Amino acid sequence: METKTNKPVKVALIAPPYPLSEFPSPPLGICYVAAACERAGAKVQLFDFIISEYSPANLKKALDDFKPDIVGATSVTMNFPRTADILKTVKKINPHVITIMGGPHVSFDYENVLRSIPEIDIVVIGEAEKTLLSLIPNIFDRSKWQTISGIAFYEKNMIVLTRKQSLIENLDELPLPARHLLNIPKYHTLGFPISIITSRGCPNRCIFCQGRRMVGQKVRYRSLSKVIDEIEILLTMGFDLINIADDLFTANKKRVIQFCEIIKQRNLSFVWSAFSRVNTVDPEVLSMMKSAGCYAVSFGIESGNTEMLKRIKKGITRKQAQYAAKYCKESGIRTHASFMVGLPGETHETLKETYEFAESLDIEYGFHFLSPFPGTTLRENINEYDLEILTNDWAKYDANQAIVRTSNLSTEDIENFVVNWSKEQNDIWESQLKTYANGGELPSDEKANVEEYHKRRFIFWLLSENLIEKKGKIDKKIQDPFDNLCERISKHVSSKVSLMNKEFVKKHLKPLKEKKFIKCVNNSSENLWQWCDKYDQN
Repeated sequence: METKTNKPVKVALIAPPYPLSEFPSPPLGICYVAAACERAGAKVQLFDFIISEYSPANLKKALDDFKPDIVGATSVTMNFPRTADILKTVKKINPHVITIMGGPHVSFDYENVLRSIPEIDIVVIGEAEKTLLSLIPNIFDRSKWQTISGIAFYEKNMIVLTRKQSLIENLDELPLPARHLLNIPKYHTLGFPISIITSRGCPNRCIFCQGRRMVGQKVRYRSLSKVIDEIEILLTMGFDLINIADDLFTANKKRVIQFCEIIKQRNLSFVWSAFSRVNTVDPEVLSMMKSAGCYAVSFGIESGNTEMLKRIKKGITRKQAQYAAKYCKESGIRTHASFMVGLPGETHETLKETYEFAESLDIEYGFHFLSPFPGTTLRENINEYDLEILTNDWAKYDANQAIVRTSNLSTEDIENFVVNWSKEQNDIWESQLKTYANGGELPSDEKANVEEYHKRRFIFWLLSENLIEKKGKIDKKIQDPFDNLCERISKHVSSKVSLMNKEFVKKHLKPLKEKKFIKCVNNSSENLWQWCDKYDQN
């Protein structure tokens, strides 16, 4: 694919900033998009603001260096405003760049997006890979946009929605995610699991979920041999903690068992987690998963009230949840259940019932606030439910605050329920943090948790504030440039948390130097510390 100047089209893809509380891991979706762009013949760069500092100045430098023809981004609802602002800034810097946005939020709210944000030229609706293969070769011929399935754009004061793009039936036709565009040492430093998918699609009808409309109700599977091949590639890249990000990994019991058998046949050593449903597991499949390295399973149970489960079309029962929790504990797999608060028709009684049921399962669990995303049955048929949506401020759709109310519960009631539930845990945690900060004694497991917490915060600041880059220019006269780097960084982070002194910083930077995630480059005037792009064994 070439432009009018006979050069490959340049595509910059943006991974927007993501909060530490949401466990930012190597982005999977944008890497699939990047691979599709490369297959279309484009030259691609990833502007990854998950593991680097975002600012308009940093964005401008990246744009000036790469000079892209297209800038694309994907977002979920909660980070849509931030991502849209970044694309607005792109247009201010270079009005001639073509901007594209995809992802679940814009797929279901494309009209509002295009009308309210003229800086976004094209919205890609649904799965992007097949659409991009057609769009990118024709990107400079606007007259052909209407022939491209799966997009929407603004034309002559009206929204143009092209014909619906069909789902990709054979997922094996997809190129592997373009992870070569990621800074792997930075993601190893951050330390969260890397994700893969083995399938797309969800057969269930939960009224609060976008899943089945985004990727279809029919589950489409990748061949297991290709999945395991990808896992082997990840292992060679140094990742041994993997999250299977399928909507429903355990949809097909026979396939899960085959997956586990292949892992053992190939003698692969890694640990992994998966999302599941309580009505799709039994002792046999859980035992097999455990033997193949599965350490954790997450269930979305949502409510402990039988009528509520029916109302939200969850398709499970309390009894199934009890059995699933029991089987997971017996198999030795760490188990987590997620419950929602503020569901349609929620009352003080249903919340109490859900809390008591969650406690009775004797597993890890948490509460999230309902967020009625665009594209969900709940939002589109809101008048059919005892529920009022109170805001369209998408930044508040993070499931960490109440944005709805029912006829029986105010937002304050809903939030107070979660606050009261978490108060005891928060008080214990705050006490542990205070004891540690004051040099007091803690049991070994509590001490390890506190130290890991501080390490995570430090690493996140190190990456998201570009501290290696900002503090890494060391005068040539300095005898120990590593010691000086630690001192300079500690002056910055200790102003936030006093215990992050020079020794703390050195403790956590030393492994990065030993693993060759960071290196010191010598030039005529200074020593320059910088991140390695890949493993540097020289």
